[in-house]
Amino acid sequence: MASAPRRPATVPAGGQRPPAARLSPPGESAGTGHRNLPPRPYAAGSPGEAEPWRQPDSGLLPRLVESLDVSSSHKATLFADQIPGAVSLWAPLRSLQLCSRCYPVHASFCYEAMTQQYRPEIPEYFNFARDVLDRWAEVEKEGKKSKNPALWWVDGAGEEVRWSFEELGVLSRKVANVLSGACGLQRGDRVVLILPRIPEWWLVNVACMRTGTVLIPGTQQLTAKDILHRLQKSKAKCIITDDSVAPAVDSVGAECQSLKFRLLVSEGHREGWLNFKDLLRNAPSDHQCVTTKYQDPMAIFFTSGTTGSPKMVEHSHSSYGIGLTVSGRYWLNLTSSDILWNISDTGWAKAAWSSVLSPWIQGTCVFVHKMPHFDPHIVFESLSRFPITVFCSPPTAYRMLVQHKVSSYHFKGLRHCVSAGEPINPDVMEEWKAQTGLDIHEGYGQTETVLVCGNFKGMKIKPGSMGKPSPEYDVKIIDENSNILPPGKEGDIAIRVKPTRPLFLFTCYADDPEKTEATIRGDFYVTGDRGIMDEDGYFWFVGRADDVINSAGYRIGPFEVESALVEHPAVVESAVVSSPDPIRGEVVKAFVVLTSDYASEDPEKMMKELQDHVKKVTAPYKYPRKMEFVQQLPKTVSGKIRRNELRQKEWRKD
Repeated sequence: MASAPRRPATVPAGGQRPPAARLSPPGESAGTGHRNLPPRPYAAGSPGEAEPWRQPDSGLLPRLVESLDVSSSHKATLFADQIPGAVSLWAPLRSLQLCSRCYPVHASFCYEAMTQQYRPEIPEYFNFARDVLDRWAEVEKEGKKSKNPALWWVDGAGEEVRWSFEELGVLSRKVANVLSGACGLQRGDRVVLILPRIPEWWLVNVACMRTGTVLIPGTQQLTAKDILHRLQKSKAKCIITDDSVAPAVDSVGAECQSLKFRLLVSEGHREGWLNFKDLLRNAPSDHQCVTTKYQDPMAIFFTSGTTGSPKMVEHSHSSYGIGLTVSGRYWLNLTSSDILWNISDTGWAKAAWSSVLSPWIQGTCVFVHKMPHFDPHIVFESLSRFPITVFCSPPTAYRMLVQHKVSSYHFKGLRHCVSAGEPINPDVMEEWKAQTGLDIHEGYGQTETVLVCGNFKGMKIKPGSMGKPSPEYDVKIIDENSNILPPGKEGDIAIRVKPTRPLFLFTCYADDPEKTEATIRGDFYVTGDRGIMDEDGYFWFVGRADDVINSAGYRIGPFEVESALVEHPAVVESAVVSSPDPIRGEVVKAFVVLTSDYASEDPEKMMKELQDHVKKVTAPYKYPRKMEFVQQLPKTVSGKIRRNELRQKEWRKD
């Protein structure tokens, strides 16, 4: 199990690039296929006019390696970043010792060794923009990194942007000057960001780190009521969005007393709004990154609200900025030669996980397709056309993808696939592997955590399992009295927080100490999810604690029933909840969305067929005694099924 992190060390913070989109001056065309963005600060290979780059300490890495108890072959891998095209965690994070051993990503992986040797040492001062991104820019300038860009964005219609880490640094400094200059924002001020998958979203992310302002991302699917709730609860001083969301903001803005600045990312102008692109174009490119301590707030994420009103989850500069190291290196299996495509919505914590922090810790290229709405054909074409090596998607997308003939496409670069956000059905994993030859490595975490459990590269995969615990946490299954349960016993998934709270757990529910305290039971943070650990140490998800059904003394998790149902060719998706019963107390009820081929079938016959199917696939007592066919299921804006809404509807009938 994971060892408790050491106390923070009081350490003060201390070639040829890939082709990039030409960033054109105002009024000048960017040329075919490229966006009209702010002017490039200086040409590739020319002396920089922006702030001078710090020179790396070339002697620190060898001294660090020699101090480790590592075999000579492992020591050799630590120097990988001194070879163009190779990777090492140590070059960009050379002020931090995150593990006492470092294993090559593509070499033989030993889960036990990773867990035993994990000993993070966190500096007192840490800022991801300065200590990671700017370090990668230095490595890049020295020609010691692969030629991949930091960000590669396409819109599917011919427009394309490629930014090196150096260009990302210069442009994000300009945005930082917009925030601290034109808007006068101070360290700790909160900034709501609601943008689609466009390059400016990434610039604002980094700029908030540089200014010490607290980023609050939101999805474009938010209604005016949702936006009002977030603005009022967060007391945000600034909102950055585009033309599609601005009218909703204006409709509620008068009720948000803390909101002082509205930035519009648009070619046009709007009354009461500052134009982001105008300000960016004219902003200076020199900016001094603020000095942030490791525990200072970096971002706030609103939860998806599957079981109640969304909560504000606060993360520090280290909890995500360093805590996602294991995710990037051992779950996503990234190097600086990789190109990662994560299709998560920009409004959710998974975008921070796999579209910003995890890949950039590793110096990986983040690939982005604008793709306003999920489209299987766009996914297939992009995986075939671009040299994407790692693909990250929620289970819902994989379910949609395997309904098409995946094997008819050739994914020339793809080598690793991961999934997170909700459990993935074993049959979907099997079908994906049958058509692509690739496993899906499922991971489990929450907005409040980094990766809790994962199927790490090189581990045996048990379909349906969340994998084994990350070394960042001591994960247990506990009962209602905080007793640790043995393998095979169902209980609450929990993380040990006493005597030492993990550094990579959320700081708090912002402005809500009571809800923060309610997550603690004895020595553990309780995730609110139910699960089982098997004899081999693999964890299995049962369901949210509120979703588990108790029928005549039998405890039934909705996920297993839903997985059984979706294996039937008639079922697109389903949601399983409890329904009142005068004899059993409660029974299993399934809300089912049928495919178009079965939608006209007789409901009674279809129900009987699906019930018999579930009895054959899983334990007979788990079959849904009630069933309702629906056109769609209620979901949160993040796409998660709102089972609590369906359950409440059932129990109100009684």
